[in-house]
Amino acid sequence: MLSLIKSPRNINLLIAGGCVCLLAIALYMEHQMQLEPCPLCIMQRVMVLVILILAVIASLHNPQGVGLKVYAGLTMMAAGIGGGLASRQLWLQNLPADQAPACGVGLEYMLDVFPLTEVVRMVLTGDGTCAEVLWTFLGLSIPGWTLIGFIGLLALGVIQLLRPCSVSSD
Repeated sequence: MLSLIKSPRNINLLIAGGCVCLLAIALYMEHQMQLEPCPLCIMQRVMVLVILILAVIASLHNPQGVGLKVYAGLTMMAAGIGGGLASRQLWLQNLPADQAPACGVGLEYMLDVFPLTEVVRMVLTGDGTCAEVLWTFLGLSIPGWTLIGFIGLLALGVIQLLRPCSVSSD
C-alpha cells in the first residue's frame, strides 16, 4: 500500500478509481434499486464527476512541483464542496418531520424554467425529497456514505498537497 502512494500518478489513479466506484454505485442504486436521486444527490454526483475529470487529467499530465499542488488544491476544493452538499442533505434528513421542507419540483424542470443561479440556490436549500431516507447500510443513509467517500477523496488530495516537490514520477 505504501508503494502505491509514492507516485503522484498512482494517487491520481486511485482518486479516479474511487470516483468511478462512487458513480457506479449511484447509478446502480438509481437504475437497479429504483432509488430516484434528489437534486442534492445529483449535485453530489456532479462533484464526484468533477473530481474524476481532475484526477484523470492530472494522471495524464503527471505534473510535478506547483502543478501537482494545483491539482491537489482543486481536488480538495471539489471534495470539500461535495462533502458540504452531503452534510447539508444529512442535516435535512435529521430534521424533525414538521421542520423538513416541502417537496419541490424536479431538477430537470428547475433547469428548464429558472436561471442557473436560482437553481443552485433552490438545490442548496433542499426540499422534501432531499430529506427522505430511502436506504441505509450500517445505520448510514446514502449521503452519509457519500460524505465518507468525499472525506477519503479529500484525504488523498491532502497527501498530494503535502507531497515534497522533489518527488520524481514513476
